[in-house]
Amino acid sequence: MKFAIIKERKSPPDRRVVFSPEKLAEARAQFPQAEFVVESSDIRVFSDDAYRKQGFKVTDDVSDCDVMIGVKEVPLEHLIPNKKYFYFSHTIKKQPYNRKLLVDMLHKNIEMYDHETIVKQSGARLIGFGRYAGLVGAYNGFRALGLRDGLFNLPKVETLADLDEVKAELDKIKLPNIKILLTGTGKVAMGAKEILDHLKIKEVSDALYLTSEFSEPVYVMADVMEYAKRIDGKVGDKWEFYKDPSAYESNFMPYAKESDYFIAGHFYGNNAPYLFTRADAKHPDFRINLVADISCDIDGPVASTIRPSTIADPFYGYDPHSETEVAYDADEAITMMAVDNLPCELPKDASEGFGDMFLEHVIPAFFNGDERGILKRAKITTDNGKLTERFKYLQDYVNGNE
Repeated sequence: MKFAIIKERKSPPDRRVVFSPEKLAEARAQFPQAEFVVESSDIRVFSDDAYRKQGFKVTDDVSDCDVMIGVKEVPLEHLIPNKKYFYFSHTIKKQPYNRKLLVDMLHKNIEMYDHETIVKQSGARLIGFGRYAGLVGAYNGFRALGLRDGLFNLPKVETLADLDEVKAELDKIKLPNIKILLTGTGKVAMGAKEILDHLKIKEVSDALYLTSEFSEPVYVMADVMEYAKRIDGKVGDKWEFYKDPSAYESNFMPYAKESDYFIAGHFYGNNAPYLFTRADAKHPDFRINLVADISCDIDGPVASTIRPSTIADPFYGYDPHSETEVAYDADEAITMMAVDNLPCELPKDASEGFGDMFLEHVIPAFFNGDERGILKRAKITTDNGKLTERFKYLQDYVNGNE
């Protein structure tokens, strides 16, 4: 079997890659029956020469390969028929802007495996860039705080070499006495927590956070059963909520009244209650004035996230009274950081971490008969132009009825 590490062609350019040269060499050592080639790229964080030094063929033509491994969506004109593809397709939530991509893959008899659909039997994701989104998102929030309030001037992450340099910059700042709310318990939230812990911010319990003021910065990590509650007043169950959240409503306002900086690191599922609405943000006791929305669902559970921002221009303001965008440092605005491709700012670390997971979980499945069912669960489209059983729910989206 022949694997190609393909060039990223989506604009704006993404410098990440699934395998660093060293990790690809590890894959070759573990699976000598596999052949790996690298499509030449002038934007990748690792140079073509770095792959050549590891003994890999670097070429402009990978059409003789069986499996194409990338990060972001492949432009339609570069999709090669009758191949297996791995990348983030952003189609499984029926995203309107990528419908043509899914249709084209079906027409070209491509077997599509989305990185998001590489999951355990339980449905928990096995690979992703979540940790790096959390790390960069939390840092960017502090960067916004420093700039807005004239406290300190953190450099952009993209100007720093790696995570060690990011943490070294954080060692130089002194934080004001603020209360920080972090939602979620997955990889994104744990990445953000890594930044909070590096800054030696004290983690406190929900009970203390909601009832006390402190003389130093503190944070609370709130799980879904803290910020959502059953409508009928019964005790909630997290797994029941994930299956069907319709019996739940938001319990976010007690946190909003006690928090200055909100880091949104939660996963938001279909039909789950919004965390806070535009009406909530108008409440006189709504205290949050800075949001790092790492999950970045537009016009969704975080009402102040009215558009994604960019690495080039990461901050904007949301005026809760007029419900419009204003300057990020405007009076009474909620300062927003809603960059939707955060791991791109740390391409080297993010690529190395992703490769670890891909080598552990995905490559072995090609050579052990897919004994854990990873490829079977992840496959969205078949080599005869059909949706797999698991993803049949996308048929009306493919047909253009959504």
